Amino acid sequence: MTGKVTSEAPADGPEENASELAKGPAEPLEEVAASGSPREEQAPVPTTTNPAPPSEDVPSAPLLLTVENVSDSSVTVSWEPPERLGRPGLQGYLLELRREGASEWVPVNARPMMVTQQTMRNLALGDKFFLRVAAVSPAGAGPPAVLDQPVHIRETIEVPKIRVPRHLRQTYICQVGESVNLQIPFQGTPKPQVSWTHNGHAVDSQRVSVRTGQQDSILFIRSAQRSDSGCYELAVRLGSLEVKAAINILVTEKPGPPSSIKLLDVWGCNAALQWTPPQDTGNMELLGYTVQKADRKTEQWFTVLERYHPTTCTISDLVVGNSYSFRVFSENLCGLSASAAVTKELVHIQKAEIIAKLKGFVERDFSEAPSFTQPLADHTYTPGYSTQLFCSVRASPKVRGRWGQWAEGSHQACPPKPEDGLGGPCPAPSLSGFLWPCFPQPKIVWMKNKVSIEGDPKYRALSEQGVCTLEIRKPSAFDSGVYTCQATNALGEASVHCRLEVKGEG
Repeated sequence: MTGKVTSEAPADGPEENASELAKGPAEPLEEVAASGSPREEQAPVPTTTNPAPPSEDVPSAPLLLTVENVSDSSVTVSWEPPERLGRPGLQGYLLELRREGASEWVPVNARPMMVTQQTMRNLALGDKFFLRVAAVSPAGAGPPAVLDQPVHIRETIEVPKIRVPRHLRQTYICQVGESVNLQIPFQGTPKPQVSWTHNGHAVDSQRVSVRTGQQDSILFIRSAQRSDSGCYELAVRLGSLEVKAAINILVTEKPGPPSSIKLLDVWGCNAALQWTPPQDTGNMELLGYTVQKADRKTEQWFTVLERYHPTTCTISDLVVGNSYSFRVFSENLCGLSASAAVTKELVHIQKAEIIAKLKGFVERDFSEAPSFTQPLADHTYTPGYSTQLFCSVRASPKVRGRWGQWAEGSHQACPPKPEDGLGGPCPAPSLSGFLWPCFPQPKIVWMKNKVSIEGDPKYRALSEQGVCTLEIRKPSAFDSGVYTCQATNALGEASVHCRLEVKGEG
């Protein structure tokens, strides 16, 4: 019975996976060079190709000698313990190597090792050799187990693969004059052959630069033109194995203007236009058309329709009496066309004949007697500070007017006399004269204790937009009393009262 133990050697030496027997101590693993020479001096080991006949003290041959893995610089072999270990017990296994064409077996390890799997590293490409392993006991080495076929060290081949970036799995779009720089990673061992084609032909080396490294290939176009559009195919070949990846590139620019434009009809405030698609769409599908209008007065263009797909349209809400020009742009992802198709003739929106039917005007009488909408309020003040009394009056007499004549030799009107009590805005001139609007305002009289105070310099009376104000300059105790505001016009009169009390020394 044996117990299998797997161990790993340090990074600077070869890895050896061991299967330790149940009896006897396990010895340390050793790094094995490609030449089969150990670091320590080799101990005397039997190298006779014809071992002595087996006995009860000598173990039998190991079982199932197999090659586990072969790379470009190493080989791993494994075996099973022999059926008979010998009476003294097993000391280990001895692995030997014989190169093709040679007759001498060379020990791989310096001394027997208690492992059932061993890896030989640092082998050269092209090496071809046979391997055998023998079980060793204190009585000697048993018969070896030999591989039927030689081991050939060849270069490992990794199947080529191309990893196209996600943004290149759909059409790559750029504008004319922009640079194109595509980096495509790939895999393959040994280094595969890489080639690019454009629409099935070899790329033009004068326009396209290709640089291939160990793990990627770069396609570069300094200034793209529309002729660079198409399918670029990357081929990675390794012997008989080949993989390909296609990348579609579309180089675009702004479209041309519509071929022609004409005016179909004009009615009311509407105009109908029609145009033909552009001959050059910029190497891509159009997003639509932009329609603009400009009137003859301002000559400024205003957008009416954007990304409009049909080739006919009706423009409404045109201003009567104006003349208009129209133009149409083509549009794609790169933007609007550099120029536009413009209508040759102006579109004039005619004014419709309108006959005014005037109705008789009935003048309304808004006259009314004065009435106070805000009465005076009683107040108490401190002497020495100016004060004001407020009230508001409403009166709407019928508007009256008086004709006047222009002053002789000038364009100035002769205003009415002050005693007429008339006033208003500027007169409306006519060929024969003018009409002075007359707004008779109610007469405002302020009284103290029923005595008029008009003309007294201590008091200042104001009337603005129906608001009546009486200002008392620095009142004293003498100014206390009952103040009255009286409004009078031709239709009647009205008055309001308040008491003013001035406290303190005056």
